[in-house]
Amino acid sequence: MERKTFELGDIVQMKKPHPCGSNEMEIIRMGMDIRIKCVGCQHSVLIPRAKFEKNMKKVLRHANTNDENP
Repeated sequence: MERKTFELGDIVQMKKPHPCGSNEMEIIRMGMDIRIKCVGCQHSVLIPRAKFEKNMKKVLRHANTNDENP
């Protein structure tokens, strides 16, 4: 199975939606734990990397595509 690749600032889709109804999360901190922020209600959650990788469905938007061209 291919390892999922993600970076700081990426918008990812989780398997289960957040209680507010949105399933889009932004990665705002990476390390042994990963902090993600709900795009809908701005609530942030710190979860272990292994649990995040298990529950992440796919990357919706990469951080580098959000930058404007100089």
